[in-house]
Amino acid sequence: MKNVIESYLKKSKYNIDNLLNVENKEIISCAKILVKTIKQDKKILICGNGGSASDAQHFAAELIGRFKLDRRAFPAISLNTDTSAITAIANDYDYSKVFSRQIEGIGNKGDLLFAISTSGKSKNIIEAALTARSKKIKVIGLTGAKNSKLEKYSDICIKAPCEITSHIQELHITIIHLLCILVELEILEKK
Repeated sequence: MKNVIESYLKKSKYNIDNLLNVENKEIISCAKILVKTIKQDKKILICGNGGSASDAQHFAAELIGRFKLDRRAFPAISLNTDTSAITAIANDYDYSKVFSRQIEGIGNKGDLLFAISTSGKSKNIIEAALTARSKKIKVIGLTGAKNSKLEKYSDICIKAPCEITSHIQELHITIIHLLCILVELEILEKK
């Protein structure tokens, strides 16, 4: 058991160290888009499946609540939290429409879609990105290292430098926390 723990933690450390090699400009560019969206009083719509759904909820909570600094609430909505909407849309249409249908209803030009997918190929995430683009909503993708459809449909895509789902998710939460720090600092410093 000790070997399993050590091996896993060494891999996690390696991945975090590798995150330093991700273009900082991508993370900074994403933070700037988030800040611009907030300053224009537009919404940040966030979605994901499974573990990425949890990350979407976590990110929305950090934005609407607070991360480290006391400040006003930022307009963020996790699209995977309304079980009535999700189950109705999946039942009446198709599961691939559970996020795109919500974007169709509440998304407006100037809003931002933050789409999380470890594979970058989830049908409902791709549909969300396509619907967002059709409504002039910018798309930020957060994926794993492989090239993906989500990357293709994103204005900016941050690719976690790993191909193992559990480790991608660890990197995603680190990236989300970095974005929270950058957004809070940028908005509070430029009051």
